[in-house]
Amino acid sequence: MSDQGRVTGLLKDWVAGRQGSLDGLMGAVHAELRRLAGSHMRRERRDHTLQVTGLVNEAYLRLIEQKHVSWQDRRHFFAIASRCMRRVLVDYARQRRADKRGGDRVIVAGDESLDAVVERDLDLVALDDALVTLARLDERQAKVVELRYFGGLSITETANVLDVSPATVKRDWETARLWLTRELRRG
Repeated sequence: MSDQGRVTGLLKDWVAGRQGSLDGLMGAVHAELRRLAGSHMRRERRDHTLQVTGLVNEAYLRLIEQKHVSWQDRRHFFAIASRCMRRVLVDYARQRRADKRGGDRVIVAGDESLDAVVERDLDLVALDDALVTLARLDERQAKVVELRYFGGLSITETANVLDVSPATVKRDWETARLWLTRELRRG
C-alpha cells in the first residue's frame, strides 16, 4: 500500500474510533509534519522562541480536536495541518503583541515568491487579517495563499490538494497576491 493510501486508511480508522489509529497516523505523518512546520518557521523572525518541534506539537493538539472533519485523504489532512500551524503562529503573534501592549510588530521573514507582494518584514497578524477577509471574498484564493506561502507547496502540489488545475492555481495566486498587496499597503 502506498504512503498516501496508508495515511488515508489511518484517517478513516481514526474517524471510526479504532483503537491505536491516531498513534499510527501520527507515526506515519510525523516527518512530513516536521517538514511542513519547518516551512512555516522559515518565514518567522530569527529570534522566534517557538521551534519546529513545538509547532508540530501545538498543531497536533489542534488536529486531534478536529472531531467533525470528514477527512478525505492525505492531502486534505496536510492542508488542515498547515492551517493549524498558521493558527498557532498567528495566536502566538497576537499574544506577543498583547504582551507588548501593542508595541513592536511581529516580524516574519518574507518568502521569495511573495517578496514582490510584501516587504521583507511582514506583520503576521495583518497578513492573517487580510487572509480572513480574502477568504470571505474568495475562499479558494485564500487557500492557495495559505498552501503556497505558509505550507510551502508548489503550484502542482497546491493544485492536487485543491483538486483544480495548475493553471487555476496560478491565476488564483496572481490575483490573491495583487489583492493582498493592496490590502497590506492600505493597512
